[in-house]
Amino acid sequence: MSDSSATDAGSRAAAVSRETGETTIDLTLDLDGDGDSKIDTGIGFFDHMLTAVATHGLFDLTVQCNGDLSIDDHHTVEDVAITLGEAIDEALGDRRGIVRYADRRVPLDEALASVVVDISGRPYFVFDGEFSQDDIGEFTSDMARHFVESAAVNAGLTVHAAVDGENAHHEVEALFKTFARALDDATRIDDRRTDTPSTKGQL
Repeated sequence: MSDSSATDAGSRAAAVSRETGETTIDLTLDLDGDGDSKIDTGIGFFDHMLTAVATHGLFDLTVQCNGDLSIDDHHTVEDVAITLGEAIDEALGDRRGIVRYADRRVPLDEALASVVVDISGRPYFVFDGEFSQDDIGEFTSDMARHFVESAAVNAGLTVHAAVDGENAHHEVEALFKTFARALDDATRIDDRRTDTPSTKGQL
């Protein structure tokens, strides 16, 4: 169960808390931040990836998560993604003036990731590729795919993502960075637009 609250009127920020029998999470997000972050999920590599999301998306992000890591990393990664998606949705508000669409590709040595985003209000996720090794430290490589999917669904995004490479660390890191860059582009305010970017009048 999640509780969310917007911050000051006019800001594009949100604070979301989620507590289940598997995880307890407190998360804050500012879409118009400076890339500052404070992350503690109990999974070192996942902390590194969330820090990359903040840095490369220029989001201010704090995440405190206590999860059932004695079982595995699944619930922690999934629930942080759900909470982040809810925070993105809350911070975007009525979507007025946003760019809406974005398409990014980011390399990391031999690896290449691509992410296409539509802030559509219609959750949909497509993924192409696979990770070259099963695990990166205590992080299960395929949870990177599941993270992006869970964040997208809970934020109301359409996302098409792909990875290719030979090293799972590079593949996963490229995916997180690409997701951050695409999300930054899509959530930006277009000064030429005063309405919601849809012929329907809402997203």
